[in-house]
Amino acid sequence: MSDVLELTRDLIARASVTPDDAGCQALIAGRLAGAGFACDPLRFGAVDNLWATHGRGDGPVLVLLGHTDVVPPGPREAWRSDPFEPEIRDGVLYGRGAADMKSGVAAFVVAAERFAAAHPDHVGTLALLLTSDEEGDAIDGVRRVADHFRQRGQRIDWCITGEPSSKTVLGDLLRVGRRGSLSAALTVRGVQGHVAYPHLARNPIHLALPALAELQARVWDDGYESFPPTSLQISNFHAGTGANNVVPGTLEVQFNLRYNPHWTADRLEADIAALFARHGLDHDLRWHRSGEPFYTPEGPLRAAAREVLAAFAGAPPEESTGGGTSDARFIAPLGAQCIEVGPVNASIHQVDEHVRVADLEALPDLYLAMIERLLPDTGT
Repeated sequence: MSDVLELTRDLIARASVTPDDAGCQALIAGRLAGAGFACDPLRFGAVDNLWATHGRGDGPVLVLLGHTDVVPPGPREAWRSDPFEPEIRDGVLYGRGAADMKSGVAAFVVAAERFAAAHPDHVGTLALLLTSDEEGDAIDGVRRVADHFRQRGQRIDWCITGEPSSKTVLGDLLRVGRRGSLSAALTVRGVQGHVAYPHLARNPIHLALPALAELQARVWDDGYESFPPTSLQISNFHAGTGANNVVPGTLEVQFNLRYNPHWTADRLEADIAALFARHGLDHDLRWHRSGEPFYTPEGPLRAAAREVLAAFAGAPPEESTGGGTSDARFIAPLGAQCIEVGPVNASIHQVDEHVRVADLEALPDLYLAMIERLLPDTGT
């Protein structure tokens, strides 16, 4: 059994449902310390984070970013095999976290071990940053670590996130940015009453619908460089007592915007607040900022990744800013260029989550090739 397969199986067997790390990072820290890495556990609240570094301290800092937590498995009887007992069937490894992202974390560790052994005098610093809070609230994970880094002046030049990003073939997509994510919880107040006497009531649904229709129909922009247009989706809409003869007193609506660098969260919040005020609604509006957009332009990181992925996939990768969010949104504001490269993402968060064993065993070589291009030996 290969090193990366064995380590991935060991990690899957730890039921690290967010934010419980279940010992994954201690296992990894032990291995990395044995390979010459300095390991610094950073625990905030109930969240474990690990910062492991190898190098002299001068030169560029390259970070491999990942998470050890997983989403809940759901009904265990729906799985063909226990989600926390890794099983290989027909060349495919099954288990919760197999794709998202214990395979990527294991490949990072094996690649880092190989790199440190083969290149003890490399330029710069190779670092691994792991958290157990990516799938949850993402408060005491990389977001908190990034604040800690700001306070102590920790520089990061390049960041490779091992999230599952490939579509059908390992290396067929290179994520070079992500949209920002902004969520809102809207409460509209009316006056409850009997539906037969509407003049004695104020229906918050009726009051809010024109504003929500305007919000939903708005064309926010036409895109930004390689980013798609900003979009808004209403995700929850609730009012009423359950009776069909009662005008509700309040309406609660949740919506989310995925936005490109044409916007900032400040501008979006101000723009939308003005819309609701213009409609004269008696309302409250609460915001949650998940992360600002980021984009990595042409440079050494993007060029190295493109070259390596083309060799592995047999064709140049698609370079995309699509998808949801990742913890790279907290690293990019530190001044780092960020990309995402990982295994096929078709089964993530699903029952019978899986990764092809052949892809898993190729991942360490893929990451090692990128590391070697970015942190060469002294004098090369």
